[in-house]
Amino acid sequence: MTTIRWGILGCGDVCEVKSGPGFQQADGSALTCVMRRTPLMAEDYATRHGVPNWTGDADALIEDPDVDAVYIATPPGSHLEYALKVCAVGKPCYVEKPMARSGAECDKMVKAFADAGVPLFVAYYRRGLPRFLKAKALIDSGALGTITGVDYRWEGIADPSHDPGWRVQAEHAGGGLFLDLGSHTLDILDYMLGPLQQPTGEARNAAGLYGVEDRVDLQFKLSCGAPGSAAWDFAGKQHTDLIQITGERAALRLSTFGNEPVLLQTHDGEQTFDLPNPKTIHQPLIQTMVDELRGEGACPSSGITAARTSHVMDAALNDYYGGRGDNFWARPDSWPGRQ
Repeated sequence: MTTIRWGILGCGDVCEVKSGPGFQQADGSALTCVMRRTPLMAEDYATRHGVPNWTGDADALIEDPDVDAVYIATPPGSHLEYALKVCAVGKPCYVEKPMARSGAECDKMVKAFADAGVPLFVAYYRRGLPRFLKAKALIDSGALGTITGVDYRWEGIADPSHDPGWRVQAEHAGGGLFLDLGSHTLDILDYMLGPLQQPTGEARNAAGLYGVEDRVDLQFKLSCGAPGSAAWDFAGKQHTDLIQITGERAALRLSTFGNEPVLLQTHDGEQTFDLPNPKTIHQPLIQTMVDELRGEGACPSSGITAARTSHVMDAALNDYYGGRGDNFWARPDSWPGRQ
């Protein structure tokens, strides 16, 4: 059976443990080339991780005949450009999350890959993790009864001495930490409960540490018609990370980023499911991509599903940026939220 040979664009921190080794660990997969703009750093990564080839030229990796599929692990600001180049040479592509800076950019990627008939995957790897698969199975089995609502709360402690770098630079990230972190929760809710409907929201900047938003409130409907709400505060005073899904018979509690057991609460008591995350947290999702490319399965995280999440985020951020269908990152002085 064919081995899928991968190349990585941007082998930075995320590739050290979370993703990069997964391409070597997955059955039927190999990592054959890595790229960084600083060639010495690409060589260093390749040497330490046993990757046979490295380069400082993105185009060279994309066009390398020994690379069958490309993982784009750069900041979101370059995802559209690189993905279109990968699509143009007819290679499957795995893009880091968020998929791009806006839903508009995501739509361009989805259309290009659909027109070319080439697979496009996105790194919402929680769709492959055992704890979320268990939560989805409980929901799908009817263990909660009819779903009556979902609520999510995130609060993170602001640290003025810490520079989040590109993650709070709209040109590179598409917004603030909401895009980097909030996207994970919204995508896994989409996976467990179906596409989120009629999203509305508000974003603001409370701490003034940077120009992008640091607080977001979001409301939506679930596919079943039940209400949903979520709130993120990146300038808080404590740490909170809690998904609560309620049903007529039971409730489910779990975090997006933690590793604690999934908690099922019923009238008869509580039941926990301890399903810790793997060290290489992308690996289960990588295996589903490899299986799909080998004709042996299907990956649950596609460009289509990821674009839905980006459009939900846009609904909450639209007023802050004065629209998100253009190059809003290039006109910061016009952002109503910043003013």
